[in-house]
Amino acid sequence: MIKRSTNPLFIGKNFRLASVLMMGAIVPSGSVFATSMVASSHAVYQQAVTGRVTAAIGPVSGVTVSVQGKSSLVTSTDGQGNFSLQASKGDVLVFTAIGFEAHTQIVDGNVMEVVLQESDQTLEEIVVVGYGAQKKESLTGALQVVDGNELRDITTPSVENMLNGKVSGAFVAPGSGRPGSGGAVVIRGQATLNGTTSPLWVIDGVIVGSGAGDLNPDDIETMTVLKDAASTAIYGSQGANGVVLVTTKRAKAGSTTINLSTRMGFNQLTNGNLQVMNGAELYDYYASFANANEISFPRWNPDLRNSNFDWWDVATKNGFTQNHNLSISSGTEKLRSFLSVGLYDEKGAVRGYDYRRYNVRLNQEYKPTDWLTIKPSVVGSRRGVENREYSVTSMYSNLPWDNPFDENGNPVPHRSSSWVNSASTNYLYDLQWNHSANVNYELMGNLDFDVKLTDWLTFTSVNNYRYINYAGSGYEDPRSNGGLSVNGRITDYRSEVARRYTNQMLTVNKSWGKHSLFAVGGYEFNDYWSKTLDVYGTGLMSGFEVLDVVSKPERTRGNINEWAVQSILSKANYTFDNRYLVEASLRRDGASNFGDNAKYGNFFSVSGGWNINNESWFQAAWVNTLKLRASYGSSGNRPSALYPQYNLYSVSSTTSYNGDPGILINQIGNKNLTWEKTKTTGIGFDATFLNNRIRTTLDLYNKNTGNVLYNVPISGLTGVTRIWQNIGEMNNKGIELSIGGDIVRSENWLWSLDLNIGHNVNKLTNLYPTRNSDGTYSVKPVFIGDGSNIAGSAQYVLEPGRPVDTYYLKEWAGVNPEDGKPMWYKVIRDADGNEVSRETTSKYSDATFEKLGKASPKLFGGFSTALRYQQFDLGATFGYSIGGKLYNYSRQEYDSDGTYTDRNQMKLMPGWSRWQRPGDNATHPVAKYNNKDQGNLVSSRYVESNDFLRLRSLTLGYSLKLNQYGVKNVRLYFSGENLFVITNYSGVDPEIPANDGSVLSSVGPGVYPATRKYMFGLNVSF
Repeated sequence: MIKRSTNPLFIGKNFRLASVLMMGAIVPSGSVFATSMVASSHAVYQQAVTGRVTAAIGPVSGVTVSVQGKSSLVTSTDGQGNFSLQASKGDVLVFTAIGFEAHTQIVDGNVMEVVLQESDQTLEEIVVVGYGAQKKESLTGALQVVDGNELRDITTPSVENMLNGKVSGAFVAPGSGRPGSGGAVVIRGQATLNGTTSPLWVIDGVIVGSGAGDLNPDDIETMTVLKDAASTAIYGSQGANGVVLVTTKRAKAGSTTINLSTRMGFNQLTNGNLQVMNGAELYDYYASFANANEISFPRWNPDLRNSNFDWWDVATKNGFTQNHNLSISSGTEKLRSFLSVGLYDEKGAVRGYDYRRYNVRLNQEYKPTDWLTIKPSVVGSRRGVENREYSVTSMYSNLPWDNPFDENGNPVPHRSSSWVNSASTNYLYDLQWNHSANVNYELMGNLDFDVKLTDWLTFTSVNNYRYINYAGSGYEDPRSNGGLSVNGRITDYRSEVARRYTNQMLTVNKSWGKHSLFAVGGYEFNDYWSKTLDVYGTGLMSGFEVLDVVSKPERTRGNINEWAVQSILSKANYTFDNRYLVEASLRRDGASNFGDNAKYGNFFSVSGGWNINNESWFQAAWVNTLKLRASYGSSGNRPSALYPQYNLYSVSSTTSYNGDPGILINQIGNKNLTWEKTKTTGIGFDATFLNNRIRTTLDLYNKNTGNVLYNVPISGLTGVTRIWQNIGEMNNKGIELSIGGDIVRSENWLWSLDLNIGHNVNKLTNLYPTRNSDGTYSVKPVFIGDGSNIAGSAQYVLEPGRPVDTYYLKEWAGVNPEDGKPMWYKVIRDADGNEVSRETTSKYSDATFEKLGKASPKLFGGFSTALRYQQFDLGATFGYSIGGKLYNYSRQEYDSDGTYTDRNQMKLMPGWSRWQRPGDNATHPVAKYNNKDQGNLVSSRYVESNDFLRLRSLTLGYSLKLNQYGVKNVRLYFSGENLFVITNYSGVDPEIPANDGSVLSSVGPGVYPATRKYMFGLNVSF
């Protein structure tokens, strides 16, 4: 028997990180104030010098301003290029900034005007990469850096949503309009079948998993998206889906800076093209039925045209959103501290759903000696939801003829005799009492340190502990529909998650002559522990909401899960004369969810680059930078199951007999299950032209994934219906293009335009043969659901030569013009699967299943434009997608030709028509009461193009000059988000909301619409 740890703090004699939680005590806060007092004593002999730093493009923010020879006197410019620091007349001020030549200027008064010249070597920018930072000029991989300020053009607590349209090759399915809803990110296509398609998220050097968690977007300094093998192979088994590196804000040496940002506004639901009928429209629709004489509603009469309750209006309102953040940054060369607190609060546009999140972050750097830097940090968050949400499905489905309130304004009970649909429930009746809530606490602490062994060799230690505590509860009143049969129900769910991470690295960063070497090597360990408790109790008196009051325990469930990964890793980047670049990496991972036959996997990459513009023979003055890149390497993936290598048995209430516990086999293990590996070849180039006014990046890639992991369906004779296997191979090929330019660039004007395009083609290249009943082996297609978990929705086929999201459906053939019946195709094929003939049929069971195109788009991306004139700024960001297909399940419900008579129906889109008489060439079959023609069953009739162009954000701002009052920067702005979308998709939104981090291509009848937001904001820096 293996004894497993159940201690959520993971603290034992072999691995102790408790000191992480005490890092705030490392440096007394008093030392900060002591430093401030010293600085004040200097001010007696100095004067306050203020000024503004500009360049050809206008004001320059983030410029480091220091007094030559006085390292403690340093500051930086604000968003408008303004600065202030203490200096004496005759002192020399030094101005440095990435992308500009260093500048010095003598203090000869209290006010200074400084003009910087752009550097020809803009690639000197330092970029965060896997396990370190390098000069952009020396990079050989495909990656894209997004500045934190570029992310905050939309108001959301989800960092994933903010990447939408910002990075070429990164497809983002946004969250829905429900407050707190998170998005899903797919980089360079789907590289796996059964595991997550989300990239790996790394925050300040710590691997946190397939999501950013409750990270406060306002704390982000930069995000670097790693896309090719040269960039991701160093992350080995976790890098196949790409990697997102997040760097949070830290203090800089200089004067104390206080930043306040606040935005408030309201949000409205956007219903897209789905419009359901009002009372008159629905009556006329029913009256037009070919068998209208069979309508059997008790209240069926023309007066129904005047019964028009608006279920949408009663369930929705103008929601309210507010987001406030305060940060304090202060420090010297010895001690730097960054403290931020944030509040995000949103009231849903669907009534009854309130979301609130608090964030706090403390990042510190303490340098007691020249060779030691200690970097403790503590991050905490609290997220809470109060849920009495009105029914989203009922907003569309409930009949406008039925009023949920009586003449006194009280909710009518379920199955009310006053309703036309008297078999339905009134959710508002239950909502008088029923509700749920959840709260999530997250704490993450780091105790990191750097030891500078020599001027070129550094030892770095990153040590992180993360703890998450989630609690959810629900109450169903005994009088409610759900609680009536059990006399009320109380639910309580608790979970704890603990995760430890450590890496110990040696870093070489050395230059000599024309040579430069950057290399890292070290050890990494990452493990996970979780425990859940899920309890139901029934039988209670109304108004009591604790489990103590229940008379019967309905269910008790709980589990513990654990996994661990350890790695040895190394990489090296060599540069000769800033012209020729070579990089290689090697990583070996060991994971707990593989058997002894495949416990460890090896991953590698090799890449090279050529800075052509640095060649002596290159004389094109109009070309500022020109780099060619090429890479090849591997990354991997593990199964989503924790223990697929073991035979597992189930011990639960369902396996008990006569009150005694029992055991049933639950899983057949696969000891030979091995790593899914993705090998990627990529080439690309980066270039800037015309004094860096035009910038472009182009990448081409070819990704081959082998040993694809999948939980394969098998015969259920043993009681097990699936087994984990490596089943095949797939390929993703694509092109990514980013291009931008400053169309107008002068002291007072700046107009820029940026565009990114992503194109990816996915194909399953091989399926491993399976055994037939006669003992032979052959390759057979595998049919899988579309991930929506909706009964009667679309399915995909896995077959070599086709994309993994290929629809497998009965093919819609339109409407028979003679009798108005629906038609599908019946296709005859030979033994090799080639089509011999096809004919139409109005009998659904005779129609054949066909392979009908793919869900993913052909082109996707975004473009943005920014205009600035003196203190005014205007920015707009757009997103688009072309060539994708969605299965619109909601039309099966609301465009059912009379099949469903207990729910409302949608209005026909422009260009659609209903068959009325022989000879009509219509898009929709004849409508009948209780229609039995099966025209609304699953078929390609409901597969639609989801091409769209969306204005994601539009912002107008104005910056005030208040330096004379000690205010560095004040900016007022107004923004509109999701202002319009152009699409022919007939549903609520062509961008299907993500589902728990997964991208979907099918949507149910109750999709929560996106919201349109109007926000007012204020940013102030002191």
